[in-house]
Amino acid sequence: MSKIRNKLTPYWFLLPPFILYLIWVVGPAFYSFYLSFTDWNGISRLNFVGFSNYIKLFHDRVFYISLINNFKWVLIFTTVPVGIGLGLALLLDKPIKGMRILKTTFFLPMAISLVAINMMWSWIYNPAYGLLNTTLKTIGLGSFTQGWLADPKLVLYCILAAASWNHAAFVLVLFVAGLSSIPPDLIEAAKVEGASPWNIIRYVTIPLLRPATVIVIITTVVTSLRVFDLVYTMTRGGPFHSSNVLANFMFRESFHNYKMGYGSSIAVILFLMSITFIFLYLKQILKKEIEY
Repeated sequence: MSKIRNKLTPYWFLLPPFILYLIWVVGPAFYSFYLSFTDWNGISRLNFVGFSNYIKLFHDRVFYISLINNFKWVLIFTTVPVGIGLGLALLLDKPIKGMRILKTTFFLPMAISLVAINMMWSWIYNPAYGLLNTTLKTIGLGSFTQGWLADPKLVLYCILAAASWNHAAFVLVLFVAGLSSIPPDLIEAAKVEGASPWNIIRYVTIPLLRPATVIVIITTVVTSLRVFDLVYTMTRGGPFHSSNVLANFMFRESFHNYKMGYGSSIAVILFLMSITFIFLYLKQILKKEIEY
């Protein structure tokens, strides 16, 4: 009897957080699926409308703008900040004096709240007294100054620059943790064999960073698809919806226009996109693992 009780003890500890997870995460997720088939406005009675919200969604110009912008986020986020984070991690993985100070400096963006990041980068992009325009004027490139967040062609990439600055620090932390798990003996053995630093990185370090890379890519894709904070605080999705993303579009339709059913349909599409990206990536990774 005592053996059975000992086996069940860990599950009793897991039960409370599991119940809370069902209540606060799984339950609302299923409820959102249900709401997506209604025309609920948040106050009145629920009326079942079938696939009307989805049909309307795929005829909505703002939806396609938001969808394309999210794909841009995924493409740029999985290359620029991930590449910067990996490069910095490799540079900081050296026994050099003062390296802890350098690591702390590069980690700082991750510790700054998104509200502070919004204020800082909004000041940088300010057309009148912002750092970017002031610097361009100082170095004689005043003709390139403009309202960066007011240009429909540039605004999305300006927000992406701010988000990449923050996300690169997060990626750096994960890759530094991954590098610390690589046995030093393997690196030393490669050096003894005469491998160049580039070949060590390419054939030893990068393959052994695969577990960290999987985590980085998954978190980066999910972050790209559910991005909301910086877009909402910096531009509200403007000008002319040019910086809108699906999460911001969902928030606006649900809580500004009181179309909870329509907003829920956007949330469902966003959820399905996230699951699809993660499934395809993990399938590719597992396929490579089996081949090895």
